Amino acid sequence: MWFFGSRKTDVLEERVTTLQAALKRCSEIASRWTTFRRGTTTAIAIFMLALGFALGSYREPIQDSIVGLAQTAGVAKPVSAFDAVEAAYQKGDYETVLRLAGPLADHGDTRAQSILGLVHYRGGRGVPQDLDQAAKWFRLAGDRGDATAEFYLGLMYADGRGVPQNYAEAAKWYRLAAERGNATAQYNLALLLAKGELGAADNASAYFWFNLAAARFPNGDPGRSAAVDQRDLTAAKITPGELATAQQRAREWRPKQ
Repeated sequence: MWFFGSRKTDVLEERVTTLQAALKRCSEIASRWTTFRRGTTTAIAIFMLALGFALGSYREPIQDSIVGLAQTAGVAKPVSAFDAVEAAYQKGDYETVLRLAGPLADHGDTRAQSILGLVHYRGGRGVPQDLDQAAKWFRLAGDRGDATAEFYLGLMYADGRGVPQNYAEAAKWYRLAAERGNATAQYNLALLLAKGELGAADNASAYFWFNLAAARFPNGDPGRSAAVDQRDLTAAKITPGELATAQQRAREWRPKQ
């Protein structure tokens, strides 16, 4: 058994310090090397990780050094500040999301802006619903091409929640999200077109978007069966030529990046 201040402990601490210093030097070298760095660094990391566990209580400082070395050499991916935001959101910890995402969103992080919009739109879990804030953050993220934000802006305009009801604006934002591959936006846009909410009904365009939505919703998703039903109903309202053209467009369509 080792006790604090024993000679063995002092020697061990000395070795650990030496190892950490060596790792720091390796990190400096790894930052300059571009060839064979991944394989070499991985081998060092594995060896040092095993040694760290063998040393028991001293494994944490050694592991910290290994992680830094691996990130420098490109073996490990640096942790993103947004990762913590996303983890909190998945846990339903909205208060933490607001605290962590706010500074990121203020500095232009599109993902943080979009997730702030979601938290304010949904509310609950200790955070009051605030549709004005939701619209603000969705618009900032939507202007930067975030498909989730574009979809929710479309939904807010279609329902008149937090913004004046405006089907033209709803269609605009739905279309942007739909062009990026959002299946629900594709379905909702098709509904607006089929119902004539933008003027005369455009069943050919509605069929096109229903067709895409049916293909992009996952198997078993209720949206898939709804899109298939609406697509088939709409097909009966257009000419064979319009149907063939819409199907060709769907085959050639690719989502925007």
